[in-house]
Amino acid sequence: MHKGLIFGLIGLISVGCTTRLVDFTTISTKNVDWSRAATFSRAPVRVEGKDVVHIIVFIPTGIPNMKEAIDQAIESKPGCVALVDGVVYQKLWWIPYIYGQSSFVVEGTPLIDSGLSGNIMAKPIVAPVVVEQKPQSVPVVAAQKPDTSAQLQKLKELKDAGLLTEQEYETKRKELVGQL
Repeated sequence: MHKGLIFGLIGLISVGCTTRLVDFTTISTKNVDWSRAATFSRAPVRVEGKDVVHIIVFIPTGIPNMKEAIDQAIESKPGCVALVDGVVYQKLWWIPYIYGQSSFVVEGTPLIDSGLSGNIMAKPIVAPVVVEQKPQSVPVVAAQKPDTSAQLQKLKELKDAGLLTEQEYETKRKELVGQL
């Protein structure tokens, strides 16, 4: 009887509630390249992210942030860019004038971009290559080294086109003549 009374009092003074805020098909706080969506895959397990603030006496230590909870869930799985088929809850419990917690909880299935997963064995990550385009008026030098007279002719054409200064032309011409 005495234990029942104690548990009854604790139940009456403890306040708590969980509210289901939203069910979602896809959610992300990241900049997702949806043109690559065909390469995304679902992880076999669900993940959870929380942003919790504490209530001491009756003063909260902050405000829970849903974005932080979503970020934590996404960042818990390498290569995850979004969550699919999930739910967002707001949870609160409080023992008046003692202690409590308020939080956002996000649960969902990670959507993995294999190019970002960091799993080197699964798929090699290739760094992007920046290619600078040269102006169309600049002739491209052939892979094979032409003879000296052809090089001198090409050098004269570059000077006449205004792409080489007189000093550059003379320096390069002396260099080519010295190879003879």
